Amino acid sequence: MSVRRQQAAPREPGRGFTLIEVLVVVAILAVLIALLLPAVQSAREAARRARCSNNLHQLGLALHNYLAANEVVPEVYPLWASPVSNGPSSTWGLWSPQARMLGYLEQGPLYNAINFSMLNRWTDFANHSFAGIRIASFLCPSSPTAEGNVACDTLIKSPGNNYFASVGASLRFATWESPADSANGLFHVDSSTILNVPGAIPAAPITVRDITDGTSHTIAFGEWRTGDFASGRLSIPQDVVNDPHGSLVWPAGTRTFPSTPAQVNILMGWLDHCAAFAPRSITASPNWQTNMSYLGLGWDQGMFGYTLGNVLLPPNPPYPNCRTCAWLGDWDCDGMYGLSSFHPGGAHVAFADSSVRFIRSSAAMQTIWALGSKDGGETVGPDQY
Repeated sequence: MSVRRQQAAPREPGRGFTLIEVLVVVAILAVLIALLLPAVQSAREAARRARCSNNLHQLGLALHNYLAANEVVPEVYPLWASPVSNGPSSTWGLWSPQARMLGYLEQGPLYNAINFSMLNRWTDFANHSFAGIRIASFLCPSSPTAEGNVACDTLIKSPGNNYFASVGASLRFATWESPADSANGLFHVDSSTILNVPGAIPAAPITVRDITDGTSHTIAFGEWRTGDFASGRLSIPQDVVNDPHGSLVWPAGTRTFPSTPAQVNILMGWLDHCAAFAPRSITASPNWQTNMSYLGLGWDQGMFGYTLGNVLLPPNPPYPNCRTCAWLGDWDCDGMYGLSSFHPGGAHVAFADSSVRFIRSSAAMQTIWALGSKDGGETVGPDQY
């Protein structure tokens, strides 16, 4: 009897994905990632923007508490930097409003370690080591941190500072130059007592009573982008352009706004000159003198470009910041050092009542002036900015 063997049919090998199917899956994943990535980036920017707003709110609260304790605004007074061992100064070495408020910003140990009766940076280095301390509440998380070194010292890294104390709608920062045409904001440098300028009248300390426009309608602190520290690269608006040959000097008349239509035309003409000069600022030699790319270098120095700024234009304008002096040197010079940020559509400001608002880049220039002045008598509604 024969045994019949049944032979099993061979199995078909497992069927895999075809090349077309793999490409379809990859394309679907790419589309999903492309759809999700903007949402993730938007969520991250929203978080950074919230942190930035909170930093400015803390600065506003510190100002409020300082006013309550001292009854005056923490301005830049040279008498705070009176001679101990290194002599007086009218601009260099003066302590900023931000530094004066450190004790109200949970920086008590640092505030107590500083000797405010001495200059912060000059011939005496007693306070010099503090210049490189990075303070998180002075830094916007959307802005790159400072990459350079503290001025005149290649060993101390720049700590950076994204929040300036506003001198208002004015190119001026010091009262001694023209008391009748001085800054109209909350902060200024009163150097008349040091320089002994004939006819200069020392400015009285600013109190809450002097903010006649109301603390909720007067900008105390504004936001700006930290400079990129690259003088060979043009970055508008944060770069500060400077022409030692004098093409950018202020033409004539008042430097504080609002003003007459004629002076407004002078301002706009000067801004156009600055914009036209800007591309040449990176090709000059040495270009660090013409393209001053270190805005927001630090928080200690009471000077334009470091801790003092102005509000002449809405945030992120098509103009560079610009210096009016026909000489080389630091930023103890009239000019524009204004609002900017890496937030889409505008920048934050803190008002004197500690409230924080987001100023749109589309706001009118006259609205910005009104918010910058403490006693201009203007009326501005929230829908205007």
